[in-house]
Amino acid sequence: MSTPPSFTLPFDKLPASLLLFPMPHAVVMPGCQLPLNIFEPRYLNMVFDALAEQRLIGMVQPEITASDEKTLALYKTGTAGRITFFNETNDNRLMVVLTGICRFDIKEEVPTTRGYRRVLVDWSRFRGDTEEDSVSDMERGHFLQQLRSYCEYKRLDIEWPVLEHVSMVDLINRLTCVLPLEVAERQLLIEAVTLPERLEILSMLLRCETLETTSDASRRH
Repeated sequence: MSTPPSFTLPFDKLPASLLLFPMPHAVVMPGCQLPLNIFEPRYLNMVFDALAEQRLIGMVQPEITASDEKTLALYKTGTAGRITFFNETNDNRLMVVLTGICRFDIKEEVPTTRGYRRVLVDWSRFRGDTEEDSVSDMERGHFLQQLRSYCEYKRLDIEWPVLEHVSMVDLINRLTCVLPLEVAERQLLIEAVTLPERLEILSMLLRCETLETTSDASRRH
């Protein structure tokens, strides 16, 4: 994982509460970036309020689809992203980029008057998000073989030479954000505390998808 900029909040200075942006598949793991197109008044309020505080927004996935987001059930673990870029458009939208900082557990929701949701959070399980982690070269090689098989079946393009220079923690975090996973599958990765745990879960998901695909192909012949 790359060294964070000097103006990034240290772990012990992370706030007790976060503004929430619930959205399925909109995941920003530590060290990754997430572009957002903000246009709803409540979420414009959220961005402006975040800019006035510590520029942190909590991204969390909803458990179910519902029309009323004020009562939408949320998963209890998400990731805080820091606003590292924003741009106003001529049609009253904000183009925002969040950079993932650290994951959190939701303790309880608190009342707000600005339309968006806010929660008290507990960061303690994810102190390791701000530290380097690693796996063995053998584990890395085996996982990359799995990933290659998965991408071939899914017809996904990956710049394989680039992966040689990406650390495992950055690779697993990026794949958590971008692979075509189900909401519940992605949530398993978000909630897995350590890198080896996330690697094991992602390997299982890739293996199951690949086996399912080959099984379907066999039945068609």
